[in-house]
Amino acid sequence: MKKIKIALSGNPNSGKSTIFNALTGARQHIANYPGVTVEKKSGWVSHKGYNIEVVDLPGTYSLTAYSLEEIVARDFLIKEKPDVVVDIVDASNLDRNLYLTVQFKELGVPLVIALNMVDVASQRGIIVNKDSLSSLLGVPVVPTVARSNQGIQDLLDKIIEVVENGYEWRRDVISYGRDIDQGLRAIEEIIRKSGSYDKIYSPWWLALKCLEGDEQVRKLIRQDEETGRQIEEICNRIYKHTMDTLEEEPEGVIADHRYGYIAGITRKAVKRKIESRLNVSDRVDRILTNRAVGPFIMLLILYLIYEFTFWGSEAPVGWFEAFFGWLKGLVSTIIPAGLLNSLIVSGIIDGVGGVVGFVPLIMFMFFAIAIMEDTGYMARIAFMLDRLLRWFGLHGNSVMALLISGGISGGCAVPGVMATRTLKDPKERIATLLVVPFMNCGAKLPLFGMLIGAFFVRSKANMMFVFTLLSWAFALFAAKVIRVTVLRGPTTPFVMELPPYRVPTLKGLLIHTWERTWQYIKKAGTIILVISIILWAMMTFPVLSKEERRKFEEKRQELKTGFLKVPGIRNIVKDSAGLDRLDELFSRYVSLKEKAGPEVEKLDKSPLLPLIKEAYKVSKKSGAAEVKAGEGAFSGIAIAYLRYREEARKINNLEQQQRLRRTIAGRIGQMLQKITRPIGFDYRVNVALLGGFAAKEVIVSTLGTAYSLGELNPEQSEVLSSRLQKDPNWSPLLAFTLIVFSMLYVPCFATVVMIKRESSWKWAGFSIVFNLVAAYVISLAVYNTGLALGVGLAR
Repeated sequence: MKKIKIALSGNPNSGKSTIFNALTGARQHIANYPGVTVEKKSGWVSHKGYNIEVVDLPGTYSLTAYSLEEIVARDFLIKEKPDVVVDIVDASNLDRNLYLTVQFKELGVPLVIALNMVDVASQRGIIVNKDSLSSLLGVPVVPTVARSNQGIQDLLDKIIEVVENGYEWRRDVISYGRDIDQGLRAIEEIIRKSGSYDKIYSPWWLALKCLEGDEQVRKLIRQDEETGRQIEEICNRIYKHTMDTLEEEPEGVIADHRYGYIAGITRKAVKRKIESRLNVSDRVDRILTNRAVGPFIMLLILYLIYEFTFWGSEAPVGWFEAFFGWLKGLVSTIIPAGLLNSLIVSGIIDGVGGVVGFVPLIMFMFFAIAIMEDTGYMARIAFMLDRLLRWFGLHGNSVMALLISGGISGGCAVPGVMATRTLKDPKERIATLLVVPFMNCGAKLPLFGMLIGAFFVRSKANMMFVFTLLSWAFALFAAKVIRVTVLRGPTTPFVMELPPYRVPTLKGLLIHTWERTWQYIKKAGTIILVISIILWAMMTFPVLSKEERRKFEEKRQELKTGFLKVPGIRNIVKDSAGLDRLDELFSRYVSLKEKAGPEVEKLDKSPLLPLIKEAYKVSKKSGAAEVKAGEGAFSGIAIAYLRYREEARKINNLEQQQRLRRTIAGRIGQMLQKITRPIGFDYRVNVALLGGFAAKEVIVSTLGTAYSLGELNPEQSEVLSSRLQKDPNWSPLLAFTLIVFSMLYVPCFATVVMIKRESSWKWAGFSIVFNLVAAYVISLAVYNTGLALGVGLAR
């Protein structure tokens, strides 16, 4: 098949991503453009004997180098030279969208216009004559309604037609007024004669960008000192002339003529109904963005998202937990107890499985967020929160950085930090990127979900909602502190575009959900796997000495010997091996009984079953003392057996704790315990929080490893939430404190690096220290207030 490359470009909210998904489906690849952190999406589609590579360029309003996204889009077009550029234009906002189209024509790219959202335009009384528009612009125009796949095949047909007709790169000449035109010709001539410019650029286009004050192009021109000097003189002369005569910079004059050119086209190609009326989006916004009821509706929607997330993910999360529990049991039956078994069960399965087990919760959260984004409601949230943020010294555009970072949960602080590039004021920008890590990013959700599921079973959605509000409260309070101390200064005005409301497509929602979920899964399979293995090694070595292991084994043997002396036990259990078999069958019976599994009947043939049933019945009562002698044939032996198991569990726990304390991680955790004891954290929690600096998801996996090391009976393996529930040192108060601390303490390593890249090491270091101090002080207040009031101690 013949191969061609096309680029999709357009304004934000023009439906570009929807067309990209409609063209490529699931055949997509996401990476970064070389040397920058802007996301690059590409996909493939086959049509009429052509294998078409589709590149989704960042959404931009122009090709002037104001932002990194604009530079990336422009450089791709100039250096990669795609066979066709598809400009997605919002038919309901044609005048603004055609500004980018005019710049494409100036560049001379082979262009096809996808006139998208013609249905929305029609609802607003706007009728676009696509033939007239095509004739006036001199490029093919294809009407589309991307969310319902209308016009997608016609668009592919037109792309193939343009390619087969052999369209060459050629610019269209637009007049910008006599003064600008004369300057353009003079600069173009100088560039042509110099011969030092990169031939991939058109001399006329370079001249235009010089007059617009494009710093990237001017830097390129200044490589030839003499050429740069001559061009600088012309630019300065024209700048002075336009300021003296028009009181406008050359860039503004050029923009005015572009809009004049666009107005002439739309006057002929667009008809608008005379009656003035509110469109559907305006009518809906009267309620949803109302100053009085809008915020309450927003809070209700966020609450419903959490209800939906926990309700929808509860069963799948249980399936994942059951699968990993089964997998651990399988591995333990195949691989004998030892370092290899511990690595696979405690290091890999408990580590990665503890994170992957929350994929359903993450997926449902991302699905709900995709609905808000695709309908246009996410922009309304930003609009409403702007009023609040300005009081705390942040700019309106800070909203998007905070939302991207997890303002509604499920985001990531790294792109959130990058999103602060839209803030022009340096103080507002630094303040925003410093509070971005306080948001509840997707990496924190596994820990939140696990602890809420373990200690706040009856109010999962309520607690998640509370923690979302707390993250906003902490972030805004921190911003206020920063803005009145180290970064004093006024806030700048904020203007934001509200896209029209749209009905999202199921395909689009699923693609957006899967893209984000897949990034999470890849992280679990790469970074978290490596970190889990490293932390397992740190929590395993150095191992206990032979002498220490011998002492614990002697205690176990002494306990077994004492139990085997119980009257009547020898008639049931002959020796130590028989007792081990009883332990194994009892654990299996309890596991099957709790799950109401039919396999419990398979144990009927065992002569140990009567004792196992009696012991299980006794264990379900509040205490062994309640069972009177003679109540059951095996009641006395059952009580003795349960006491034996409890003592054996204590010995195993002591050995486990002794093992962990002797390891590298255990020693570090114990050193920190002097500091963290006032907030209730032991050395195992400290180790997990240290791992969380590498990646927040690792906190759950490290806790899983720390609480599973030393398990001697694979049939007793439990999910982490169950272990913590049964641990006497844990309580709802401690779980609440850990969630608050992990919400606030140091950003993950990737975020710290990104803060440094966007500012300096000084602010990256400040972020680490500031967040850590804030987390400790607030957690100290929460935990000790809870202790003083006796709140959250009962399970």
